[in-house]
Amino acid sequence: MNALVRDPIPWTDVGAVTDIPVRGARRVPTPDGDVAIFRTGDGRVFALKDKCPHKGGPLSQGIVHGHAVACPLHNWSIELATGEPMGADRGKGCAPVVPLEVRDGRLFLGRI
Repeated sequence: MNALVRDPIPWTDVGAVTDIPVRGARRVPTPDGDVAIFRTGDGRVFALKDKCPHKGGPLSQGIVHGHAVACPLHNWSIELATGEPMGADRGKGCAPVVPLEVRDGRLFLGRI
């Protein structure tokens, strides 16, 4: 007997990829707290909890550079793929990564 396989992550359509500016971000409120969705210069998209691991700054208001974002409060650089601080701040906390998928140009946010 074949069992139906269900996707364990509930996905929510949060808009088009083009809604996120290149080298920019958008804040999305969720029941689990705000999420920051980032779009890099090469068009890749990432999602992190919108809270810097250092002082809780809103990462969605930071400057996107390469595949990182600089926190607007104290300029910590956070890797978008992992949520980890870069350089001398590595290992001092983490901004949780939020599941994100692109389907037909639309962004689907998962819950963690």
